[in-house]
Amino acid sequence: MKKVLWSLFEMFETVAVAVVAVVLVRAFVVQPFVVSGASMEPTFFNGNYLLVDELTYTFRNPQRGEVIVFRYPADPKSFYIKRIIGLPGERIVLEGGHLTAYNGEKKVDLNEELYLNGRFTQGSFEVTLGESEYFVMGDNRNFSFDSRSWGPLPKDDIIGVVRIRLWPVNEVQAFSAPTY
Repeated sequence: MKKVLWSLFEMFETVAVAVVAVVLVRAFVVQPFVVSGASMEPTFFNGNYLLVDELTYTFRNPQRGEVIVFRYPADPKSFYIKRIIGLPGERIVLEGGHLTAYNGEKKVDLNEELYLNGRFTQGSFEVTLGESEYFVMGDNRNFSFDSRSWGPLPKDDIIGVVRIRLWPVNEVQAFSAPTY
């Protein structure tokens, strides 16, 4: 009888440790996210299942070109996925379909062909970002509700950076920021 009780206790202990580990990882390290909509095509499609790294931005700031998941500033219950185009303190300019970032006098040409695959960014605008603000845009520029519509994204609204696509299985892939 003692052996049976001891075995049950060990099973309960193992399950409890596993559940606590999963909850801690899910709450503080990585979070699943399912893409809804076409704003990130051709990089991500509706129904893609992604893993979002919530830990990295504890140790460093977001970088240009990273795809992030964040709370929509006007409705914190809604989560969006977009690419970081502009960094804090920069001036972002769109002219003739070409995006440029200015960090003081330093000009950064944004070679967006890396992820736009021939898509064109229409319109023109200029915006200067505050100390902890980011400018984000979807890769499918004509079908993306992004910083062009609702303004800069506060850093506090960022959940994390997209690291891995897990679904569909034939498109499993790890992601990192493009080099400009």
